Order: sequence, then structure tokens, then C-alpha cells
Amino acid sequence: MAAPKKGRGPSGGHGRPGRALALILIAMVALTGGMFLSGHTTPRLGIDLAGGTSITLEAQNQPGKPNAINQTNMNTAVGIIERRVNGLGVSEAEVQTQGDKNIIVNIPKGTNSKQAQEQVGTTAQLYFRPVLAVQASGPEQPTPSGSATPSGSATPKTDESAGGGDKPESGDKPEGEEATPSASATTQGRAVTGALTKDDPTPGASDKPKPSDSPEASPPADPATAKLQEEFAKLDCSDPKQRSEAGQDAKPTDSIVACGSNVPGSYEKYVLGPAEVSGSDVDDAKGAIEQQTGEWIVSMEFTSGGAKKFQKITSRLSQQQPPMNQFAIVLDGEVVSAPSVRTALSKNAQISGSFDQQSAEDLGNILSYGALPLTFEEVSVTTVTAALGDEQLKGGLIAGAIGLALVIIYLLVYYRGLAFIALLSLLVSGVLTYTIMSLLGPAIGFALNLPAVCGAIVAIGITADSFIVYFERVRDEIREGRTLRPAIERAWPRARRTILVSDFVSFLAAAVLFVVTVGKVQGFAFTLGLTTLLDVVVVFLFTKPVMTLMGRTKFFSRGGPWSGLDPKRLGAQPPLRRSRRATAPTEPKEA
Repeated sequence: MAAPKKGRGPSGGHGRPGRALALILIAMVALTGGMFLSGHTTPRLGIDLAGGTSITLEAQNQPGKPNAINQTNMNTAVGIIERRVNGLGVSEAEVQTQGDKNIIVNIPKGTNSKQAQEQVGTTAQLYFRPVLAVQASGPEQPTPSGSATPSGSATPKTDESAGGGDKPESGDKPEGEEATPSASATTQGRAVTGALTKDDPTPGASDKPKPSDSPEASPPADPATAKLQEEFAKLDCSDPKQRSEAGQDAKPTDSIVACGSNVPGSYEKYVLGPAEVSGSDVDDAKGAIEQQTGEWIVSMEFTSGGAKKFQKITSRLSQQQPPMNQFAIVLDGEVVSAPSVRTALSKNAQISGSFDQQSAEDLGNILSYGALPLTFEEVSVTTVTAALGDEQLKGGLIAGAIGLALVIIYLLVYYRGLAFIALLSLLVSGVLTYTIMSLLGPAIGFALNLPAVCGAIVAIGITADSFIVYFERVRDEIREGRTLRPAIERAWPRARRTILVSDFVSFLAAAVLFVVTVGKVQGFAFTLGLTTLLDVVVVFLFTKPVMTLMGRTKFFSRGGPWSGLDPKRLGAQPPLRRSRRATAPTEPKEA
């Protein structure tokens, strides 16, 4: 008679629980090792736990652009603001839209957070404008005699010919000597230089300005120019209100007046020509140290289209006298820098002079990421101190500890010895959750906020519920009269199905909540979804294998009172045994 074929063991490797336990142990060691090697041994904390600043920006309607506030422009603005803030090294910043016209910027307390907050408030367009006139501005700044504007320029020019320079008057120095600006003139102490490429014009005699080649700066009769002169004369840049309103609502094609500050406490006012290069034409800019001089500079690289525009404006400005050989970098209507041009440039350029590390990096960051498609206004700024964040974190941890303690007490009272298996499973789940959260911080920018802590607390109940489902299925099998080891294996398929359905519903709810919500609620949804997935992993690779091993020990297999599997306490039925059908005794037949 042929020997019967050996059947397969229980599915999922439950006949060999050591394999499943070894797999989850390797995963725990790998995650813990990765956490220590990466140097991120604690999860990143959000603003409500670590402290920081939350800024709400509201998009403003722009003149002549009624449909400018749309989802595309809002998403573009979010990306630019995020790159601008993260470019300062504030890697924990969070930028996202809220509603149709609001952007929320969360800057955790830490390195460069204050600097990032200042740049976040600077949210409008960036333009490069030629300087037509510049003068020191203050409540008691005298106007030079015989000149309404500095550098011998009688009036600012508002058309393209304004870049042509000034014609020397009778009192000017002879040709070959440099014209001296008036006492109120300034060139911001900065210059733009760069290496010429084969496409650049070769510098020569024409690079040096000649007064005889410049058209006369005569006052035009244009009413718009007269109005600009009047605004320039009345502008007091030491007044914060006038400083913020200068050039407000002007179009890129308009000439404007603007304010700037090169030295803290002192201000300059400018007359600027139409914008010739916009921030979108800058491909990259960064602060760096010039190798030859050891000074901080800002290096710029333009796009192909921006390079042509920049070459055109620098070629013209390099042949002018101060201050008309300057171009102003204007952000939100304020002049952040007004360097002079020494030679014609195209794709690459350097801004040098009077920079320290912070000012060079700030200007480079603004040039790289400052071109926003919309204008924004700060609606609210909320600051959470580190002390308040510590209190909220402490409160969340206390709430989690209370919830965990209640679960442990319930398991000990009701399940007794089985509570040991449940506690080991909770410990494994906690280790996996902690290490994964610590690694997700630098990997995807996950930050643990207060709602996320709430999600982790809820996950304690979800994980414990899975253990309870399995324990009750095992108890049901024992009540039917089976011994422990067969009960463990027979209960698993039924418990497994229930656990998977329950966790699927929890994960689906977390996924929907993550998609349809914004802000901190997403932290709750993300943590809930993560811990639900880990619950499945722990139950399949740890709880079931450990239960199988424990079923082989005398403590559990004998069903003692403290094992939690006592047949008498569970009201077990007598074992099911097969019995032959009883037959009536037959009487002997009569002869």
C-alpha cells in the first residue's frame, strides 16, 4: 500500500514560527541601525510641539488681472515660497494652500527661522529696473542747489532714452576726468561684473563713458514725468508708511519711485525706469566667496531669454555715468540692491561689494526664488513658544501613557497570561513605529504634531483589538472542547479574516482623511494609516508565531488558572469523540 503524501504545513509559515520571528527581528535591527547611523534618533516635531511661527498669506487682486488668483498660480507660489524658505536651511518648514486664496507657512523654531520669517513676508514680484536718479532720503535731507536730482541730472527720464546718460554742462569737469556725483548721490557701494563670453561685446574704448556721447538730460514735457518728479521730491523713505506705499500698484512698464536701504538706519530714494528683466529670468543665484579677494559676492546665472535681456541692459548701462550706470533689484516695490555696471554681461554675473555672509546669501536666495505670480498680504502671524510646545507634548505623552496603562490593566485582568503576549506585541509595534517615524522625518519631511500623537494613541486601541480578536477565537475553540495547540491553529484563519477586514476599514478611513484634509489633520491621518499597516505586520509576523510557541509550553498547554486559557473558567464542553450507534441485543433463535 502506497504511503500517503505528506501534506503542507499551515499556510504563512505558521508551522515554523521561528522564520517569521527572525524576519521581524531583522527588520527591527535594520530600522534601529538606520536610525542611529542617520543621526536622527528622535522624530521631528511640528510647530505645535517644538514651537515656531505660523504665517497666513492672502493673495491680493492685481490691477488689470481679474483672474490672476487661480489654482495654478497658487500652486506655483507655494513651490517658490517653499524653495525660498528651505533655501535658508529651514528644512522643517511647511507651505501649503488653504482654501482658494490663502497660503499657510509653518516655520518651526530653530536655525534661520527668524530670517525665513522675514523673507516669507516678502512675497511679490521681482524686477530689474534701470536707475534714473538716486538721493539720500530723510526728514531733514537738503536738496542740492540747482539740481532736483543727483549726479547733475536735472530730471529723471522715463523713456528708453533715459539710459543715454547726461550731457556735461558748463560747470562740469573736462573730458577725461570723472564726473563727481553731488553730495546726495550714492551708488550703494556695489558693482556687477562677470566673465565675457564669445557672444559678449568686446570691451574697448566705448566702455568708458564720454560726456559728449550722452544726450542732454533736459526736462521733458510729459505730464507723467512731472508727476514722477513731484512724487520723488515729496518721498520720505524714513517714514515706514511712505516707504511701503512707494510704487504701489505700478505696472512693470511704468517708471516708479522706490526706497532702499544700504546701511541700517539710512535710506535712499530712487527714480527707476521700466522693468527690463524679471525674476523669472534668473535661473540660479547664490552667495559665495570670491577666491581672489576673499569677499562675499552674489553670483547669478540667467536663463537663455534672460541672458539676452540682461546683456542688452548692461551693455547700455555700462556706458553711463553714475547713478545711471546702476540697475535696481526691486522686490515688493523695495530696492534690495542697486549695483553699478562696469561692463556688458550676459549669462553669468557677479554682484560684489559691502556684503557679509548673511546679506549675500539672502540676496542670492531672493534672486533664485523671488519671482512669484501673485501679490500676497500677511493676514495673521501666530507664534508658539517652545515652552507651550513642551507643555502640549507632555500632555500628549501623558494621555498616551494613561491609555496604554488602561489597556494593560484590562489585558491583565481579563486575559491574564495571554496579556504577556499582547504586551510583547505592543512593544514590537512601538519600536517599529518610533524608528519609522524618526526615519521619515529626514526622508519625506514628516513632522510629529499633536494630532499625529492622537493618531498614535488611537493606534494603541486598534492594535490591542487585533490581539483580542485572536485570543477570543482561541478561547472559542477551547470552549468547544479542543486542546490548546489545535485551537491555536484552527482559530487563526477566522481571526485573520476579521483582523484584515477591520484594519482595511481603518486604513481606508485614514487614506480618505489624508486626501480630503489639509494641515495638521493630515498628521493624524498619516499616523493612523502607518500604525494600521504595522498592526497587520506585527500580528502576522510576531503575535501568531509567539502564540504558537507559547502553546507548546506547559504553563499554557495545561490551561492553568493564570494562563487565561483555563477550560473550566471558559465553560469548555467535553471533548468530541466518535461513538458507534447502539444496537439492541439480539435474542437467540429458537430451534
